[in-house]
Amino acid sequence: MTDSGGTAEGATAPTILCCGPYPIERVRISAFAAALGDPHPAYTDPAAARALGHPDIIAPPTYLATLAAHAEDQLLGLQPDFASVEGTVHRAQTLRHARPAHVGDILHATVCLAAATTLAGRPLLTLDCEFRDEGGAWVATTTSSLLCPATAPWPARRPLDTTESDHP
Repeated sequence: MTDSGGTAEGATAPTILCCGPYPIERVRISAFAAALGDPHPAYTDPAAARALGHPDIIAPPTYLATLAAHAEDQLLGLQPDFASVEGTVHRAQTLRHARPAHVGDILHATVCLAAATTLAGRPLLTLDCEFRDEGGAWVATTTSSLLCPATAPWPARRPLDTTESDHP
């Protein structure tokens, strides 16, 4: 079930949000690859990308992390206990790809608050962001680990599912 609305008084904030569309554009891919310092021709030359079996230039694998960050910020912005991303530390991110994103793709993201716990007295959030193309085919999923400011009391509302150890 997807909840993309705001919160009314007495309602709970959504933990899943649909975002997009995110058009994959040549100029943004080229700029991202240049910022990375990655000269792979498939990021800038359509002929090189086609020679590798792609319909057009492809985005570097980490490009979708920038789109995921946008979707995550939108979901966090709907949380009444989360005032801003200021002071949030991005601890880790994993990316799982079915295929590269390429110029011409229009992606839609579904971002989900997958887990929340605490670390050093601060909320530690895990967010999954799944990207699908216009036909609904899965393209990639990112998972982010965010350490939030101590003023955001999320874990009290949604604890991480863990099994207690039997160690003394």
